[in-house]
Parts: sequence; structure tokens; C-alpha cells
Amino acid sequence: MIDNNSPEIYWLTVTIMMTALLWIPQILNSIIKSGPVKAFLFPDAASQLYSDWAQRSKAAHNNAVQNLVIFLPLVILLLILGLENDLTALASMIYFMTRLLHYIMHVLAIPLLRTIAFLIGFGCQLVIGFSILGAL
Repeated sequence: MIDNNSPEIYWLTVTIMMTALLWIPQILNSIIKSGPVKAFLFPDAASQLYSDWAQRSKAAHNNAVQNLVIFLPLVILLLILGLENDLTALASMIYFMTRLLHYIMHVLAIPLLRTIAFLIGFGCQLVIGFSILGAL
């Protein structure tokens, strides 16, 4: 049985919620730049008018979704197998923090910090994955 109070569940949930909300800044930019009619009825045309930061926001959101596809099943598998521990709880928290930092650094066009945040998040995925493999 999965522990509903585990830190991994909390950090997975807030990571999913954050990822679900990351599209909002680019859409607001689209509405401001092209108007609500074009933004909602012709989003592909409206996306051509995105500011540079909004284009980076869209790319960062896509990257967050791509990485969530890896993080989510790892955490679920970890929880199903009952393998959570202090290290996996810490990795889950750091993963959330680095994904948030990655988004901010991507939008602000700070490539080195963005890359470091990405790599730390990737390392967190590896910690969880190796925690599972080590118990098999």
C-alpha cells in the first residue's frame, strides 16, 4: 500500500501541478501580443508573435513535460514497491526545485545555470531509479 503522507507523493504532486501551470505565461504573452481572438482561435498564428522570453517559456514547459514522463513513473514504481527512504525523499524535493529553477533560467536565458539545474534534476531521477534497481 502506498503511504499517502510520503514526501515523494507530495513532491510528485507539486511537480505535476507546476508543470501543468507552466503554459500560462506564454499564453498571457500571446493574448497581449496578438489579442484574445487570435490567441484563442488561431493559436499557431498567434505563436508567431511570441516575445523571445515566451518562446523560451514554451520550450521550458515542453522540457518539463518530457522530464515528467520519466520522473512520474519512477516515483510511482518506488512507492508501489515501498522503497522510499530519506534519499529518495530528498531527491524528489531537489527534483522539484531544480525543475522550477530550470524553467526560470530558461525564460531568463541563463544557459549555464539552466544546464546545471537540468543535470541536477537528471541526477535525482538516477537516484530514484538506482534506488529501485538496488532493491531488485
